[in-house]
Amino acid sequence: MTALYVSPPHRFSRSDYKTLGLAALGGALEIYDFIIFVFFALTLSQLFFPPDMPEWLRLLQSFGIFVTGYLARPLGGILMAHFADQSGRKRVFSLSILMMAVPCLVIGIMPTYAQIGYFAPLLLLLLRVLQGAAVGGEVPSAWVFVAEHAPAGHRGYALGFLQAGLTFGYLLGALTATLLAQVFTPAEILDYAWRLPFLLGGVFGVIGVWLRRWLNETPVFVALQARRAADAELPLRTVLREHRKTLLPAFILTCVLTSAVVVLVVITPTVMQKSFGMTPGHTFALSSLGIVFLNIGCVIAGLIVDRIGAWRTVKLYSVLLPVGIALLYGCLISGGAWLGLAYALAGLSCGVVGAVPSVMVSLFPAHIRVSGISFTYNIAYALWASTTPLLLIALMPWSPWVCVAYAAVMGAVGVGCALFFGRHEPAWTRPALVPER
Repeated sequence: MTALYVSPPHRFSRSDYKTLGLAALGGALEIYDFIIFVFFALTLSQLFFPPDMPEWLRLLQSFGIFVTGYLARPLGGILMAHFADQSGRKRVFSLSILMMAVPCLVIGIMPTYAQIGYFAPLLLLLLRVLQGAAVGGEVPSAWVFVAEHAPAGHRGYALGFLQAGLTFGYLLGALTATLLAQVFTPAEILDYAWRLPFLLGGVFGVIGVWLRRWLNETPVFVALQARRAADAELPLRTVLREHRKTLLPAFILTCVLTSAVVVLVVITPTVMQKSFGMTPGHTFALSSLGIVFLNIGCVIAGLIVDRIGAWRTVKLYSVLLPVGIALLYGCLISGGAWLGLAYALAGLSCGVVGAVPSVMVSLFPAHIRVSGISFTYNIAYALWASTTPLLLIALMPWSPWVCVAYAAVMGAVGVGCALFFGRHEPAWTRPALVPER
């Protein structure tokens, strides 16, 4: 193995900030298109399934369609990662947002169960599959794109900021749901207003595609393309042949990251409505607050990565994750006197979402980096995010502490992974050493 050196500046230039800002904003718009579904899961369950079906079963099936989007991530991620490693990060980075926006727009105009019967949930399922394939290509490509553009010594901050941008898409969804709950009555939302956030997602997609026209290819990929001969082998085949030992920590860390997002963003808003009787407006407002502090927590985690290293930061936030979730649910169960503060602290404690990408980018060499990350990240996310929401929703009537126990287990898994695999901090924070064949 030889080494290819690229020498980016040691400070963020205006161009670096522009690239990071455009990448984060485009990612936020795409994640909005994907996540807006969950904020209207209760409404969609009434519109797209038979009215005589028990409410709990309709909600479960609605969440089932939501998590099907996660199951589609590996296929889309692997295919798009192949082209990202072979043809460039930028092209795939732009294509993914278009693949996300079109299904979101179609959901906004499609007929419901009352008009076309069982074709409605089937069409909804198909559109979620397409969205899952799109987001499977977006996140790994975004991580690599930003990491390869960032100045050495600042990649943790850059990736933390990007994650804050991606989670800002959750905030856009929560704010949109909050606004609709305040402007429209429940009957109006059920009648027609539920379509508005999905139509808005289509507009967001067009804006995202336009924004990404202004991005440049990463210097790392340009250098690789200039130096290497065309490689006929699939990048994924190289990953599976030469980097099998790397797949396990990448898989585990993705599960830990996923757990934080599932509990804070996906499950808790629904639990607050169904188990604690909160109004949709109050729920979405609290969820928005939690996501704001999740954004802040991602940036703080990135800054800590640049100070103490990626693995140590993952270990720190794996400990904080169950502490924050326990505080949130303890406040919910006790009556919610300080619920806003508890939700904010829970968001900050989920900073593992901003720390994990720094480790993931360090695990694979440049020529197969997107494929390596995409393969492990999307398979782990598909398995974990497709099963845990359904499991937690099903177990919640048994005990309101289920999410806390789940967060505690995943925090312990994160600490164990960091202790075992992070004994030697990766060299990715050193000045721009890019492994090459």
